Amino acid sequence: MRKVDMTTRKQYTKEFKLDAVSLVTAQNYRPREAATHLGIDARLLSRWVKES
Repeated sequence: MRKVDMTTRKQYTKEFKLDAVSLVTAQNYRPREAATHLGIDARLLSRWVKES
């Protein structure tokens, strides 16, 4: 039988997301560089940029 680890997903505020997207769009950071600086996954930040 496999043990399942139930962890909650991290939720980010709208303000945090907008600031993160701004690093990429307005301040010309690379998504990977900005994500590392913010402590989030680069794929997540890239998705936020596409959705903005």
